[in-house]
Amino acid sequence: MILRLWQRVAPVLSMVAALIVLWYGAAIWLNTHWAEDKAQRAGVTLTTAALIADTWSQEKPKLPAPHQVAHEIWKTTALKKITSKRSLIHHSKITLSSTLLGFALGTVLGITLAVGIVYNRTMDMSVMPWVIASQTIPILAVAPMIIVVLNAVGISGLLPKAIISMYLSFFPVVVGMVKGLRSPDHMQLDQMRTWNAGGGQTLWYLRLPASMPYLFTSLKIAMAASLVGAVVGELPTGAVAGLGARLLAGSYYGQTIQIWSALIMAAMLAALLVGLIGVLQRITLKHMGMA
Repeated sequence: MILRLWQRVAPVLSMVAALIVLWYGAAIWLNTHWAEDKAQRAGVTLTTAALIADTWSQEKPKLPAPHQVAHEIWKTTALKKITSKRSLIHHSKITLSSTLLGFALGTVLGITLAVGIVYNRTMDMSVMPWVIASQTIPILAVAPMIIVVLNAVGISGLLPKAIISMYLSFFPVVVGMVKGLRSPDHMQLDQMRTWNAGGGQTLWYLRLPASMPYLFTSLKIAMAASLVGAVVGELPTGAVAGLGARLLAGSYYGQTIQIWSALIMAAMLAALLVGLIGVLQRITLKHMGMA
């Protein structure tokens, strides 16, 4: 059992280790100019070891070293109260709320559109092209327009960010569910007709169960996209809390360590949420006898 676990974990650990080594190397390359400039102005000659140490310990580096980011995350999570405005957990909770609401809205919208597209040829011919076309517009261009329109009708706070999140998350659900609902073959559909099953019964007893593997795969992508939408949605709203607000504040003051810690925190949050969907997928498919 331990050997099997190691065989599954080893490739991931190897990849992470390689990325960390590359990250440290990139930090040396990008931060060397500033270290040499400081040394020249101070009239000091740096040894190679001193130069490397300096590039990994600058207060506002172009690229912070991994240990600097890890220390910042530790300092702003374990060493801060959850209610503190400097706590990454506090900012993550705010981003998480709009992420989950946007994900829920996107999932409902995606499944509804998918059912309509599969069962209605007019929707298939008219709605599907617009669904695809909607994703060609950059979210950074759409987000401010959504904020302005919703603010004009008196809607602010969580909902605008959730709608931006929904805009990104509904697309993979639509595409995955359409493919899943159409996955039953002609023999299975003919069998349902033989049993005199109506469209609703065919949907409930055949198409929906067949679409579950496709749905969960789509939900993983949708959850990650939803988090991206929530972070982007915090940028044009002038939000003072959330991971997006943390990124914006860091960019204003040149706090690259703060920026990277927020990015890594967002990545860990996305990994956790996608992992939870994966657990739910295994439980559901096993219960349905599909795993």
